[in-house]
Amino acid sequence: MSHLIFLAHTPHMRVNYYGEEALAGLRALGPVKLHEGDEALDGPALVAAAEGARIIVADRMTVGPAEVFASLPGLAAFVRVAVDIRNVDVDAASTAGVLVTRAGPGFIESVTELVLGMMVDLSRGVSRAVRAYQAGIFPVPEMGRQLSGSTLGIIGYGSIARRLAPLGVALGMQVLVSDPYTTVTDAGLRQTTTEELLETADYVVCLAVATAETENLMDAAAFARMKDGAFFINVSRGNLVDEAALEAALREGRIGGAALDVGRAPDQMPSPHIAALPNVVATPHIGGLTGPAIAFQALGTVRQVEAILAGEVPPGAVNAERWTRRL
Repeated sequence: MSHLIFLAHTPHMRVNYYGEEALAGLRALGPVKLHEGDEALDGPALVAAAEGARIIVADRMTVGPAEVFASLPGLAAFVRVAVDIRNVDVDAASTAGVLVTRAGPGFIESVTELVLGMMVDLSRGVSRAVRAYQAGIFPVPEMGRQLSGSTLGIIGYGSIARRLAPLGVALGMQVLVSDPYTTVTDAGLRQTTTEELLETADYVVCLAVATAETENLMDAAAFARMKDGAFFINVSRGNLVDEAALEAALREGRIGGAALDVGRAPDQMPSPHIAALPNVVATPHIGGLTGPAIAFQALGTVRQVEAILAGEVPPGAVNAERWTRRL
């Protein structure tokens, strides 16, 4: 028996975040219905679009509120093609017996490389010089800062931090790590408090997980603690930053600048009014947007769907013990 799979990505999101290989993989498992609209689906729209589907495969912009699980009695699984599932009501899904899964972190290398590029850009004024040349202005050469001999401070010691930290050491940087939930055993690193890290680091890279506890982790007090001329980099989530405090620190020159791949604009993009500041390097949430990173997550969800169709619990399941709507 064939089971309908609904792919919730818009056409643009399919191109960037799913791809033909993964789509072909889904179609090999059963009939696939595509979302052809240009906007991400909210709850009611998703209920209407996914009618009859047994599995929803959703991008990070597609929400999973309680009404989706209550209104689609045939739905067996909600498969998220991202690690972040904060906009999915897992409790409601569990109550309805629907399995929720998340993708694995295939973006570790790509995000780490972006951080390295951002540090070089901030240190050497690359973006400022490019903008000046493109505007027909001969830029005035600026004294740059070497990464070697500087101090890198990493807030949060997850998978990206564990990739970034040894690269910082290899570049000749002193690397500080702050994370109250783990113990850093690498002899080349020094674990410290967030307060000392902010006071000491030349580059503060925010890699903490977004939770209620870390909401506005970087607030006015945190930016006030940072060294004069230090740089702030956020490639985790916009929720970690009090944007009014960041903007004030940037406008007043209390920090040297910031590089942002995330913010509080739609789809976690940097807020335009902050991205437009001259001492900011901003990218539109592209940290994980490389071919290998996207293929890792998209093809991983194909394998998850395959397992679900076989009645098996796939890797990445977050509520398997309450999955009662098995196929």
